[in-house]
Amino acid sequence: MKTLYEKAKLGNIIASNRFIRSATWENMASEEGHMTNELYELYEELAKGEVGIIITGYANIVKEEKPNAGMMGMYNDSFIDEYRKLTNIVHAHGSKIIMQLAYGGTKTTYNVEDRIIFAPSEVPDLTTNVKGKPMSREDIEYIIEAFAEAGRRAKESGFDGVEVHGAHTYLINQFLSPYYNKRTDEYGGCLENRMRFLLEIYQRIREKVGTSFPILVKLTATEFFDGGLTFQETIQICKELERIGCDGIELSGNIHGKAKSMVGKIFDGHELVSEGYFIEYAKIISNETNIPIITVGGFRDITIIERILTETNIDFFALSRPLLTEPHLIKRWKTGDRTPAKCIRCSKCRTPEGNYCVTFNKVN
Repeated sequence: MKTLYEKAKLGNIIASNRFIRSATWENMASEEGHMTNELYELYEELAKGEVGIIITGYANIVKEEKPNAGMMGMYNDSFIDEYRKLTNIVHAHGSKIIMQLAYGGTKTTYNVEDRIIFAPSEVPDLTTNVKGKPMSREDIEYIIEAFAEAGRRAKESGFDGVEVHGAHTYLINQFLSPYYNKRTDEYGGCLENRMRFLLEIYQRIREKVGTSFPILVKLTATEFFDGGLTFQETIQICKELERIGCDGIELSGNIHGKAKSMVGKIFDGHELVSEGYFIEYAKIISNETNIPIITVGGFRDITIIERILTETNIDFFALSRPLLTEPHLIKRWKTGDRTPAKCIRCSKCRTPEGNYCVTFNKVN
């Protein structure tokens, strides 16, 4: 029988347990995206708290584009030495660490007048109303190569893998979405074409990092609005990622701060549930593929997480907000205090200054 605190394999990563810290924007990096003492301390606390795998906050892959202030950067080789320090710190405490790579696109209100923002088509984001520049073939090649070079730097920095952010209405998600992608070339139209951008990013990273370096992809289960990416399409994307060798898929949504209010509602034939919002979608994909599936969203109760582990084929459980409140939560549960996480899922941690718990402040 599977257990939460046994060693678990994700690609070539051997994690000490099945818990993952899901990528969380910290707003602690310098203006240029470089590491700070605050960031080193934050990641060391997570590692001390015995999180099996830590996924970093998203890192921008080109200097001129970042969806939020204070993001970590990975757009040139100047970052490698400082990230080697980070990975060494995390590894010293027995945790593994994966860098999340992202191009935000129009899902932003940060400095939108001062930069060119790429998009698949001239369709404004539903939440920000920001329009982007429809990408030329040269623009597409530029971003594909930027993802690949960022992946190379992550490997050279000692990260245990990378996660490509293809969810949350960021650029890759918009290419996948029939609502945002109105292109008539080989990157638009049918699902095979709409997933081409993601697959080419994956393949280019793979060329740079070799066959043994883990590459994960984060996807939106369904876009939760009419005309968006459907769950049936996401299943097909997952199957194609499995076919080409992707090492794991993290299944999320694009409903920042709204999931709690949507519990009990049906989307694409499946219900959002209170503990593990997207678990019904993750169950199906874990049954229809052999690729490791990470589920994220709304977890507080270890008893429920244990039940899901034993009753499904889901392999890993990712938490974000509970670890903002309690960076040592995983260790606390392991040592016998199994009370639910202190996080009350109020979403007040999503502040203009970054993500941090405003209810309990810093609780260790």
